[in-house]
Amino acid sequence: MKTKLLMVVCAALLATGCANKVKPMYEYGEYSETFYTMKRDVGENSLKEWKVTLEDVIQRSGEQSLRVPPGVYANLGYLYLKVNDSRTAISYFELEKSIYPESVIFMNNLISKIKVQGSDDD
Repeated sequence: MKTKLLMVVCAALLATGCANKVKPMYEYGEYSETFYTMKRDVGENSLKEWKVTLEDVIQRSGEQSLRVPPGVYANLGYLYLKVNDSRTAISYFELEKSIYPESVIFMNNLISKIKVQGSDDD
């Protein structure tokens, strides 16, 4: 009798233990695949595809109430910087450092370099 009860309890624990899913910390979507494509097939199309992926990661993270993964805002800012949209780039760099304080020094250095280059252009 005790053996049967123990088996039922173990089966119930196994069934409920498998049902509990741990919520992921981040939503990366197609980040790795499109990053690899961008590096492999350098060009405007692969950059656009990666930009769309980064924006999708941000959107899906918001929809799932997840924090945007580290580096996503910084990478998106870099893409805007490549097309000379410094203002948008800086806003993404600011977002990156607000979410990930460990990036403050790096983001501040990028922002200050952008501002110096901007003043040189005047």
